Amino acid sequence: MPAATDSKRPWREPRVPEQRYFEDFKLGERFISPSRTQTDALFAAFQMASGDNHPIHYDIEFCRSLGFPGLLAHGMQVLIQAAPGAGDFPFIVQDSLKAIVELTARFKAPVFSGDTTYPMLEVIGLEPGRTTGVIVLRATVHNQRDELCMEGEIKTLIKRREPTI
Repeated sequence: MPAATDSKRPWREPRVPEQRYFEDFKLGERFISPSRTQTDALFAAFQMASGDNHPIHYDIEFCRSLGFPGLLAHGMQVLIQAAPGAGDFPFIVQDSLKAIVELTARFKAPVFSGDTTYPMLEVIGLEPGRTTGVIVLRATVHNQRDELCMEGEIKTLIKRREPTI
């Protein structure tokens, strides 16, 4: 439960926005996550976490021999840029989010080291249930040249504020 507002000590005020439930969402609503430049350090961190050891993701000379301008991001590295946790979405549903139940992704353009990615989620579907509902989010990642690099869908199971009978 958030602490009461303390105007004498604003740093102690709750930082969590007002909580939202399934009924509170509207089609077309957008959630824009912060941009992120895909640095060599991010490539190395992803390689360590994923265990993917193909040189196209970590060997710059190998990439140049193929005509690429830099390291080629793994598709999953691009996908995670659009993870709901990368922006504000999980904070506004922290009391109502039950699960991410499905996701899809289509990779449309390469992302190289040095590219900056711009992720966004948009509500494209609302599937009500009795006690929960599924919010369908269109996930996109563009680069600094406004090219669509990844698009897909993320389905989240969210509690209803008022269960229906």
